[in-house]
Amino acid sequence: MDASYGKQFLLSFVPLFVAIDAVGSLAIIVGIIRDTPTRTRLRIVNIALTTALILGFVFLLVGREILRFLGIEVEHFAIAGGLVLLALGIREILGGKSIQDTPEQRELLAVVPIGTPLTTGPATLATLLVLNDKYSLGVIAPAYLANMAIAWLVFFYGASIAAFLGRGGLLALSKVASLLLAAIAVKLIIDGVTKAFNL
Repeated sequence: MDASYGKQFLLSFVPLFVAIDAVGSLAIIVGIIRDTPTRTRLRIVNIALTTALILGFVFLLVGREILRFLGIEVEHFAIAGGLVLLALGIREILGGKSIQDTPEQRELLAVVPIGTPLTTGPATLATLLVLNDKYSLGVIAPAYLANMAIAWLVFFYGASIAAFLGRGGLLALSKVASLLLAAIAVKLIIDGVTKAFNL
């Protein structure tokens, strides 16, 4: 690996790492996968990261063409994703019936919101678009794959936090995570509206 490639890789890896923010999403992930057996947890994480990976690569390869054809901008993803997250956050904060009461329902959450928009959401998609204008696929793809590998490790082993905290600590973490989820949602919506209307 020459110095130029290494520099380009780092310049691709770091923005993607910040955009994906797997560590920042950990509290939310733990809330979703709490009390699940290892096999179910593994399936949830695999579905989530597969969803994120496929979406990212599809967007990387044909994203601009798809958006141009549909007349959709990246900020529209921010608004839609933010609304989904806000609904989930409010439901958890108010103590309504959890939407992850069964393994099947939790697996649905692996796609939305874990796979998208938490892992590969508007920030990641926008970052991929920007990087695609600067570097080759041979640079961006490994950087993206490396970030997905890190996210997998963080999400899967993050479940051990649940056992350490216990039921009371996990419940508190879940409520904090719900507030964080709602805050992330509001930020996505505000950013999306700001960009969409050039405010």
